[in-house]
Amino acid sequence: MTTTRTAPPAIDARRWPDVAQVPHHPARARFARLLTRHALGGLPLRVTLPDGTWFGAGTGDDPGLTLVRPDDFYHRLGAGGLIGFGESYMAGDWESAELAGLLTVLAGRVSSLVPPALQRLRRVVLRARPAEQDNTLTGARANIGRHYDLSNELFALFLDPSLSYSSALFAAGPAAESLLTAQHRKIDRILDLAGVTAGTRLLEIGTGWGELAIRAASRGAQVTTVTISTEQATLARQRIAAAGWAGRVSVRLQDYREIEGEFDAVVSVEMIEAVGAEHWPDYFGRIARLLRPGGRAGVQAITMPHDRMLASRNTYTWIVKYIFPGGELPSVRAVREQATAAGLRADDGLGMGRHYAETLRRWRARFEAAAAEVDALGFDEVFRRMWSLYLAYSEAGFASGYLDVRQFCLTRPGDSG
Repeated sequence: MTTTRTAPPAIDARRWPDVAQVPHHPARARFARLLTRHALGGLPLRVTLPDGTWFGAGTGDDPGLTLVRPDDFYHRLGAGGLIGFGESYMAGDWESAELAGLLTVLAGRVSSLVPPALQRLRRVVLRARPAEQDNTLTGARANIGRHYDLSNELFALFLDPSLSYSSALFAAGPAAESLLTAQHRKIDRILDLAGVTAGTRLLEIGTGWGELAIRAASRGAQVTTVTISTEQATLARQRIAAAGWAGRVSVRLQDYREIEGEFDAVVSVEMIEAVGAEHWPDYFGRIARLLRPGGRAGVQAITMPHDRMLASRNTYTWIVKYIFPGGELPSVRAVREQATAAGLRADDGLGMGRHYAETLRRWRARFEAAAAEVDALGFDEVFRRMWSLYLAYSEAGFASGYLDVRQFCLTRPGDSG
């Protein structure tokens, strides 16, 4: 089943200059049309054109993509590759009633959609990341601010009451379990990995909105938690105080590279994705330096296959351009190698990819149901389409198995007593 729009979204050219302007590259557009036919023609999906004709190997039960404005779609795709694919959705050039399902089909075949000969030209054709997105002390604050400082009210519209913005961990039957319960299970498990109990001096790298710090404090830990998001720091302090743990938790607006001291345990949940590959040695080195001998760290990280990580390194993607500037996913191998180089013992830990797919499915359902409230906060339709695509794109990555999320236990060798 597919769907079409009667009118494109209104596009504010000052806010969305690259979406408002359709690039004009006839030769590239023709090539994009041919490549799309080749890449999608054999997949279990249907691509429907405005005249009702379609191509693809899908049946009526398979996901569909409707090209509302094919010429604009091919021009954007030819000029910008996957960035153009995302921008064309933001502009309304294509639609899908089964967005996550469609993207799951594509994600499951990401390494074979483009012929190998063209994949070897990736670094020549695709743009490199802008230098200003490097996660220096200044750059990291700017990158984080563009996502996490958007609006606390925006995130509250689709997250559960804990305001946890990372994968939950469901029991055997996730449909029967609340997201809040599953988020607490995830938090409790990583606190257990790090050995957090009464009296533990705990460092959290990446505060979020404070839920992990609250649960650690309720165990009797003394918590230092750091973030470089001003919006998150403000609300986290309020939530921690309201929970009665202000005396046990210190929220610092501080970069992880600026932390000094010694801690019994360190936890960091889905923060490494914002570090950048060139700074991974700083990240793992700082954890090793801050842990007391025998101390443990629990690190939750989104991972991708090692070969794809190497192939995509330093390329400018739609996610990096619009959602997570400066972001970069490690592989399990990269985490293990970086941890070992820093002098830490690494346990590959628990893989939770299917749990993240369910988490994202619930977030997107709530986000899209709150369209009027998102609009009232000042976020236009282009933004809403962008975020729907981001959430569906992420869900598809985990549902297809292309992405995973893992809880690693890192130990600093030494006397644990």
